[in-house]
Amino acid sequence: MYGKIISNLDEKQKLLWGNQPVSLQHNLIGTDLFSDKNIAQLIENLPRERVAINTMAPSGHKADSWSYVDRAGKSGQEIIDDVKSGQLWINITQIETLDPRFSDLLEQIYLELEEDLPDFKTFKRSIGLLVSSPKAQVFYHADVPGQSLWQIRGKKRILIYPNSKPFLLPNEIENVVRAVTEEEITYEDWFDEYAEVHDLEGGMMLHWQLNRPHRVMNLEGMNVSLTTEHWTPEIRRNYAMNYGNGLLRNFGFKPRSRAIEGPAFWAKVGLTAAWRTSGMHKRKAFKRSVNLSLKELNDRNFAAE
Repeated sequence: MYGKIISNLDEKQKLLWGNQPVSLQHNLIGTDLFSDKNIAQLIENLPRERVAINTMAPSGHKADSWSYVDRAGKSGQEIIDDVKSGQLWINITQIETLDPRFSDLLEQIYLELEEDLPDFKTFKRSIGLLVSSPKAQVFYHADVPGQSLWQIRGKKRILIYPNSKPFLLPNEIENVVRAVTEEEITYEDWFDEYAEVHDLEGGMMLHWQLNRPHRVMNLEGMNVSLTTEHWTPEIRRNYAMNYGNGLLRNFGFKPRSRAIEGPAFWAKVGLTAAWRTSGMHKRKAFKRSVNLSLKELNDRNFAAE
């Protein structure tokens, strides 16, 4: 469909994959799949809950400014126009389940990666689309599955931080894994002294290690990016360990180990399975709260000008 998607996965990059951030070239920018028209149609065709629209402070790390916005009956094209002129970040999730073009793309991406990386075996894959304003940003956070970011249009900067204390606290990643909080975690300005900085433009992708905190700042133009997420046996073990440790902490016990093998680990696997099977995961999960509509946001921005 696209020819070979990744063009420069050489022996050096293969050794670095999964151990250090890896930046590669891809050839997805030559397709009209990511035109304004197609993105607008995708927004209109997807269920409302699959299109998260957010706004945030235009500068500074003000995580409490991150707000969910209702589309207010606007068409896909009107939303694209608002992205170009506003302060919006749109996250469209699991688009492979509703659009066969993205399902085919997802399959081809991982087919290539697993052919070139014999030890890289994945399951539970998904693909999402990010559409964001020229100066939008995403605050400091950590993700649960393995992931890569594929830049299609515009330019953005990603700062990636160590996945260890003090940049990532065990109780905070446990809460993210258990979905009792969103992905945001504690951030201090001086963390930036230890960040790896990667600037991406169309035709570039970036993969980094599991759970490494990061934040994103758009630099130029309306940004269009793909995100791919995946699981491996090791990622699943880390998930169970963090989930089990989070439950223990919730019950008043301090976890003694972050091992992903051994009797204590398997006890956490059982605890995690029992909690999720009981329905408690859904009951305790973080619930989104829509703060304002696109019309209200536009009116507020107009009044501020």
